[in-house]
Amino acid sequence: MAITKEDVKNLADLARIEIDDKETEKMTKEIDSILVYVGQIKEVKVTSEKVVLKLHNVMRDDVVTNAPNQYAEKILRNAPAREKSYLKVKKIL
Repeated sequence: MAITKEDVKNLADLARIEIDDKETEKMTKEIDSILVYVGQIKEVKVTSEKVVLKLHNVMRDDVVTNAPNQYAEKILRNAPAREKSYLKVKKIL
């Protein structure tokens, strides 16, 4: 199916674009070559196997890896103020 100059002019009118005869000639050739290329792509036969991947959980178990209060004393020693085993901060309201 070849595109004609009338088709290009109609497309330009639909797009509300003004084109002169020189541009119409150029666009006719370009659009025609694009349609030929698309036609070649349509003719390609592709054979492929459908690959189904085995799904599995990639999340790790939630396991405690440190002893209770292992880092608490170290953190509290570096705090400017503390009360028992808590950081002491100013009251903000």
